[in-house]
Amino acid sequence: MGRRIAIVEDEAAIRDNYAAAFARQGYEVAAYADRPQALAAFRARLPDLAVIDIGLGDEPEGGFTLCSELRGLSKRLPIIFLTARDSDFDVVSGLRLGADDYLTKDISMPHLLARIAALFRRIDALADGEAQEEAIERGPLRLDAMRLAAQWRGQPVDLTLTEFWMVHTLAKTPGHVKSRDQLMHDARLVDDGTITSHVKRIRRKFAAVDAGFDAIESVYGMGYRWKAQ
Repeated sequence: MGRRIAIVEDEAAIRDNYAAAFARQGYEVAAYADRPQALAAFRARLPDLAVIDIGLGDEPEGGFTLCSELRGLSKRLPIIFLTARDSDFDVVSGLRLGADDYLTKDISMPHLLARIAALFRRIDALADGEAQEEAIERGPLRLDAMRLAAQWRGQPVDLTLTEFWMVHTLAKTPGHVKSRDQLMHDARLVDDGTITSHVKRIRRKFAAVDAGFDAIESVYGMGYRWKAQ
C-alpha cells in the first residue's frame, strides 16, 4: 500500500468522500469520526499525514486539541486542517498549534491532493538527498536534514516539517533575500497565504531558546533573509 493518510471528520458523508478520493490516489486511508477514536489509533500507530477538521462531534475545538496532542506524539508528522471555519483567528490558531497547512472545505479536490503531495515531496526530497548539504551550520544554527533536527546555540528547536524547510531554505544562502515566491518553491508550499504566520512561529520558537534571536530579517517589499554572520 501507499502512504497512510488519516482523515478525522465527524460528518460521515464528507469523511467517506475524502477517504474515497485519497484511496483512488493510491493512499492507504484511516478514517475517524471523533477525537478520542483518532487519538487512540494515533497512539497505537501514527499515519504518514493527518487531515483534521476543527469541530468534531460535541467538541467545537476538538481538532485544535487533537492537533496539539498529535504534535506531542510527533514533531514532524505533516498535519493539515480541513475545515469550514475560515476566520483569520482560526487560521492563526491552527498554525500556532503546529499545523503545516490550513485549508477550507470549499477547496477543490485536485487542489487538496496537490497540497498533500507537496508535503510528501518535502519528505521525499530529504530521502532522495535533494537537500544539497546533509548538515548545515551557520554560526549558532545547525540543521540536520536527514533527521529534520534543528539546534540553536546547542539547544534543540522543535520545528514542524514546513518550518524546517523554510529555515533550511533561508539558511542555505545567508544574506540573500528569498522572495515569497522563492520560499513557496524551495519550501514546497503551494501558495504564500501562510508564509507570514509560519515565519512568526519560527521566530517565536528560536526566541524561546534565545531571547535575542534576530537571524531572520524581513526585507520590506521583497521577502526574508537569514542574516550573514
